Amino acid sequence: MGNGIVEALKKEFEIEDEWVSYEIHPETPKEGVRLEERFPAASLEQMQGRLRASGKALGLSFGNLELLSNSRLALMASEFARDKGVFHDFHQRIFDAYFRACEDIGKLEVLLSMAGQCGLDPDELKTALADLRYMPRLEQAQREGAKQGVTGTPTFIINDTYKVVGAQPFEVFRNALHKISEGHVE
Repeated sequence: MGNGIVEALKKEFEIEDEWVSYEIHPETPKEGVRLEERFPAASLEQMQGRLRASGKALGLSFGNLELLSNSRLALMASEFARDKGVFHDFHQRIFDAYFRACEDIGKLEVLLSMAGQCGLDPDELKTALADLRYMPRLEQAQREGAKQGVTGTPTFIINDTYKVVGAQPFEVFRNALHKISEGHVE
């Protein structure tokens, strides 16, 4: 959702985006957790309904999510992709795999497959994940997120001052950027 919003905003505004690998649920077990165990059924249906409706407005489609994946490996793999210059491609593939195809992005084989699709060396990624070389970046992102008051994802911090939390309607972002461009930051 966040990526769809950013891409739509780029059509109207000159913006630079920097994605931060922030782990919103670090307590999630390695094998993930079924969403029905984390959220009441009615709440889960409402959440997925809002996601589909908001996504439709941006031309995005969503599958029927059943698993909250542990995202740590995916976030570290994203940092590997950033270092190799293919972050946006890899990041989009992670979103598609998770939100559209409902794949478990906590599984190494899923990430290695996406790496190959982006032209990355899957063996090199496997080594980088095994030696945890990107863990310090994730830990730094957690500290920065705590300083910024991040409580959910996506969180958009615009010009280091204006914060929009969650999958808000597109108009919320458009209005925020108009205010900033006009110098009306509250």
